[in-house]
Formats: sequence, C-alpha cells, structure tokens
Amino acid sequence: MVLVFLKKHKIKIISSAILLVLYYFCLPEKLFEDPTSTVVIAKNKELLGALIADDGQWRFPELDSIPKKFEQCILQFEDAHFYKHFGFNPVSLAKALKENIKAKRVVRGGSTITQQVIRLSRKNKRRSYIEKLKELIYATRLEFRISKKEILKLYASHAPFGGNVVGLEMASWRYFGLQPNQLSWAESATLAVLPNAPSLIYPGKNQLKLKKKRNRLLNKLYKKKIIDKTTYELALEEELPQKPFPLPSIAPHFVQEVGKELKGKHIKSTIDFHLQKRVNYLVKQHYERQKQNEVFNIAVLVLDVETRKVLSYIGNSPTNKKHQKDVNNVISPRSTGSTLKPFLYAQMLQLGNLLPTQLIPDVPTEIAGYTPKNFDLTFDGAVPANEALTRSLNIPAIRMLQSYGLEKFREDLKEYQIKHINKSADYYGLSLILGGAEASLWDLCKTFASYSGIVNHYEKLGHKYYENEFIEPIFIELNEVNFGAITEKYNKIDAGTAFLTLNTLTEVNRPFTDQAWKYFDSSQKIGWKTGTSFGNKDAWAIGTNSKYVVGVWVGNSDGEGRPDLTGVGSAAPLMFDVFDVLPKSNWFLAPYENLVEESICEKSGYLALPICNSIIKRVQKNGVRAKSCPYHKQISIDQTEKFRVNSNCESVTNIKNKTWFILPPLMAHYYQQKNANYRVLPSYRSDCVILDSNTMDFVFPTKQYSKISLTKSEDTKTNPLILKLTHANAEAKVYWYLNNVFIGETKEYHEQAINPKEKGVYKITVIDDLGNERKRTIELL
Repeated sequence: MVLVFLKKHKIKIISSAILLVLYYFCLPEKLFEDPTSTVVIAKNKELLGALIADDGQWRFPELDSIPKKFEQCILQFEDAHFYKHFGFNPVSLAKALKENIKAKRVVRGGSTITQQVIRLSRKNKRRSYIEKLKELIYATRLEFRISKKEILKLYASHAPFGGNVVGLEMASWRYFGLQPNQLSWAESATLAVLPNAPSLIYPGKNQLKLKKKRNRLLNKLYKKKIIDKTTYELALEEELPQKPFPLPSIAPHFVQEVGKELKGKHIKSTIDFHLQKRVNYLVKQHYERQKQNEVFNIAVLVLDVETRKVLSYIGNSPTNKKHQKDVNNVISPRSTGSTLKPFLYAQMLQLGNLLPTQLIPDVPTEIAGYTPKNFDLTFDGAVPANEALTRSLNIPAIRMLQSYGLEKFREDLKEYQIKHINKSADYYGLSLILGGAEASLWDLCKTFASYSGIVNHYEKLGHKYYENEFIEPIFIELNEVNFGAITEKYNKIDAGTAFLTLNTLTEVNRPFTDQAWKYFDSSQKIGWKTGTSFGNKDAWAIGTNSKYVVGVWVGNSDGEGRPDLTGVGSAAPLMFDVFDVLPKSNWFLAPYENLVEESICEKSGYLALPICNSIIKRVQKNGVRAKSCPYHKQISIDQTEKFRVNSNCESVTNIKNKTWFILPPLMAHYYQQKNANYRVLPSYRSDCVILDSNTMDFVFPTKQYSKISLTKSEDTKTNPLILKLTHANAEAKVYWYLNNVFIGETKEYHEQAINPKEKGVYKITVIDDLGNERKRTIELL
C-alpha cells in the first residue's frame, strides 16, 4: 500500500520535499550581520562607555533580556497577540488589506513583531504584496527556529529609534540617560512608539504628535489594567526628552583600548565603577593644580595584586585637544626616570652581590666619558644601598649597575616583559638605570604587582612559587590569570628578596611630610618609588601594598618639560590620594623561611668580621655569598691613641691594637662632610716612616686619563684649572709636579691651580712627605 501510494504521488512527494528543504533553508543562519558598537560595562554592569559602529550607527550588541515595562508597551502598541500567533496574524492582515484597498494606498500595516524582525533583517525592502508574502513565509520559519522571547529581543535590538540610534539599549541612553531596566512607564511607552515613526523624536520637533501617541499607549495600558490609575496619571505628566543625552564616558581611554581587541562586543570589564569615578574626581582636582605649571596630562592605573585585574584606568586628564586629550598615557612609552632602580637593587640582592645596608660609593664618577650626577649635585662619599634607593641617588645606582652587569640587567627587564625596553644593552648604556630607556605605566605597574604577588603567594602556597608571576594584567571580568604550575623554584626573584625590596621602599619620605607620618595609626604602609626624567618631562609614582598597586604618571603628552615637575612633588600626592580611597590593606607577611639571620657590620653593612661591631639582621638567602667588611682594620697606635706606630719606632709593649673604620680617601673626603662622627685615621708619628698605598687620592681629576676643556673669563682670559687631592693625614705635606717640574706645595687643603699656555697632554705627579705618590694625565682641549 505504501509503495503504491509513493509511486502514485511521486511528483507531489518530491515537490513537497523540495519545498520543505527550501523552507527549512530559506532563512540565513544569522539574520543580522550589521556591525555593532563596542560597549564596555563595569563589573557591577554600569556603563563605562561605548564606541560607534563601523557604519556610523549607534547599535549596541543584542540584548540579553527585555525589561518588563518595555515588553508590555511594545506588545500593546505593535502586536497584542504576539504570544498567540505563529508568525502572522490573519485577522490583522485581513483588516489591513480591507482598509488599504478602500483607501487605494497603504494606510495600515498588519505586520506582527516577527514579520517586522524579518523586514529589518532584509533592510526594509520596498513594500509590495510579493515582499509581504516573503515576510510571512520567513516569519513562520523564524517562529520554528527560535523562541518568542528571542524574537522580541531581536526586535528590540535592531529596531530604529531615530537618527543613527538603533536598538532599545542605545535609545534608552540617548534619550533618557538611563539603562533600559531603569525606564519609567512613560519613558518605556515613548520608546515603544518610536520604531513605528522614528522621525518624531527629533528634539524640539513633533512634540505634540509624539506625546499623543505615547498617551494613547498609556491609556491602553491603563484600560487593560497593566498599570493602575495613579501610575497612569503620573505617567501622563512626564515630559518628553528635550535633547539627546551624551553616553557615559567614565573611562574613555580604557574603552578605546578594549575596542581595539574586542571590537563590536559587549564586554563586562574588571573596572570598579565607583572607584573609577572617585579616581576621576581626584585626577580632575590634581589636573587643576598641575595646569598652573603648564602640565596638562595625567595617567592613573590601579591593579588588584591577587587577581591582577584592572580596577581603575585613567588614560588622561580632563584636558582638551590642544593638549592631546586623546593620548592614552597608560600605555604610551615614557622615559623611566628612576623607576627601574628597585629592580636593579632586587637583582643584586638576589645574586648575593649586595646586602640591604651595604655601603655603596657616592663620589665623583666618570665611566667611558659618562659623568652621572645626583639630583642635588652633592656627594655622600658612601651611602647604604637601601638609603641610596629610597633617596634615589644616581651615582650609587650607576656604580651598582656597572658592578652587576649592564647586559645582565637588560636581560632581567626582558624577562619582566617590559615591552618598550627592546633595544640592546649597548644602545642604552649605563643611563638605562636613570631613565635612558622608555616604558609604559602599564608595564611598570605590572612589574610591581609581580613582586607583590611573589611575596603573597609564597605564604599562600606553603613556601612555594608560581612559574609565571610576571604576567599581563586582565581587564575582562570573566577571565582569570594563569600563573602557571606551582614549583619549589622561584623565577627571577625569590620571596625574601622581593619582600626586602618592597620593605625598603616603605622608607621613602612622603611628599610634603617628614618621617613622622609612619607613627600615625591611620597611615597605610606602602612601598613606593618615584621617578623624574631628564628635563623634567615625566613624573612617576608607583606604590604597592599586599592588595593593590597604584601607578601615576604626570607630564605633557607632547614631551614638553616643565620646572618643578618631579615624581615626589607632582605624581606622588595623587598616588597617595588614590590609596586613601582604596580599602585599607595590611602589609605583607614577612617570608621568614626565605630569609636568614646574619651578623652584619653595623657601620659598613657588609657581613661582619670578628673585629666589627655587628648586629643580627635578616637578609636574603643568597646574602651569605656577600663580601665581608673591607673597611674595618686593626691598626697599631701609641699609648696616647693620637698616632699610629709600628715596631720600627715603638716597643711592642707600648703598642695598642685598635679596630678602625677606614674608607678609601676619596670616599672618606665626602663621607666625613656629612658624618661628623667619622674619625680620620691617625697619622703616623713623625719618627715612624712608612709608605701607605691607600693614604691619598685625587678628587679632581678622578680618572687616570681625562680630557678637559678650559673655560674663559669675561675678559677672554683662560681660567686656571684647579686640581684637588684628599689625604688621610691632615698634617701631611703634598708636593705637586707638572710634567716633572715642581709647581707647588700644599698642606691641609690640597688644591693646586695650573694655567698652561698651550693645549696638549700634561702629566701631574703628587708626592707626600712620606714618599707616597699618585699620578694623573690630562689632555687640555
């Protein structure tokens, strides 16, 4: 029977099958291919900002849901039987056909919301009965494919709302400055009638027509008991929108940056909306002060240490186009100033080359023609490494970098993934540590967060490490950072070293205060570092505690430097203001298992010798590799303790042995100027003759061979060149020779002027009255 039926109706069956296949595939897989706006919301779903779609339309990505008020309004206005029909309403079609034939033109449409979705997807093709038939077929097919709720979301997402506004969400922001779920009944009704006549919304025009349409819809809602009488009467009193509202622009540079990576998406970010607004306010206040000094641009970044999420992102101050308001200074490379110094300090601790309080030379220095200077143009002679870091002294930093290795430090920064430091070590030279390279606020904050994370995770993981601490921060709420596997071995920096470095940075004096701030209970303990680039072009301040990293850059985006633009004075106050609006956080737990107790020389900071006055301190594990104190020596003195003696001039029974803190002459020359308790090594008694190779040194010139340009006075006469020497024996006489010709004798203050008549190479020789000798060669240009 079946076979007979199939043979008899073969053509009909095949035709039906073909029609069914055509019907099944008549709709494209995706109805709407229009470009959409990039929409970025905070983690609490508040709108941060949006970017217009590529076709110039404000078209937000499709809605997740339709607010109840708008759903009731659109259904009562457009398609009251939406949930009952199967894509088309025969009764409405019949009525529309009858009225249109009678009027001999289209006066009424009978389209359902489903049909209108189809028409929108087909770009509102010219109306005809053939087109209407197609819409009807496609509408029924759409009803098979998706639910009624999804059809309604498609309509609300793609309906026109006047001008270049497409979709309910954008219309809600544009005309009322609200999210769709915040709209009142009157506002929802206003938007519900617009897709039917979007030209009515133009501000200042068609107000009466629009109001009548809205009120008719409100009346229908009231009659159908969807709203009560009070709601109805109050809704009638609401005004229509008079002007378009600007979209929120809480984090414009962040939105722009997200748009590069996730164009046309609806992104829920990690930004804390309320924190962002408060930091925006602080930046505005700070900008008003800074622009008095003609400094117009600011950037702020706040990271969560544990999650590495971006909590606040301000790419620029509220300035204008003239002052490059569109430049994103969070990601722009800028001269680093002194901001890399903590990383060099940490790497030297890690290698065991340095202990936190170890003395570093701070004396006039020239290396391959490069002459660094401290910010205040003074010298300490010798300064503890941790103090050199907190005071951001340049000469100790240069000497530390030379000692550690320029190439090695360049490789460290590469592993930190500081992207813009991408040239060879030779390209940067030793100035790398003083701002000779460029980095972004993003990368510097990221690295501080990595240091903080190492310390936090060490305790959390039971004295272990993650493989990948130096990782990019994230800005999408659903994402999580991947720190990699847990391992016994640290990557680059261990917890003890990271902790000591961050702890050292808490000793930096806060701007406009003194050290007393730390004794107030309300003060947060923060490890922070400032930086000021050459020419006062960039001011940095980056700080961290166990929970947050806050980074601030202040300057001009066009690179113009300004007097008084410094990290301490210009960037640090804003950084501390931002910390003040963050939840209070505790300092790190000290990783005692990754620190060792060592006997440290109290004066030199090196590992103590038995002859040193020492104290017990916790240092990094590799601190046991550090050098023993080179500055304490046993000396022999007479019974009066005024002179050094030896067995050649004093009997052994009358010789006293005493420990003495002795710095090299050049270091001692400057050190004693700032350390009144420094005791100069006693002189040998006159009857004791001895040669001492470490008793005197040149203050100028310091190098064995120096090229020097002579200056001229106002009357064009050549100024004399002043040679300077320091001697450990205050009573010593020094004899000066120029090209082996005696030119003078000095005592106490060893300065000798020379005034050669011709340019050329000259040899300087000095000999003290004990026969100690020093030589220098200079070339006068």
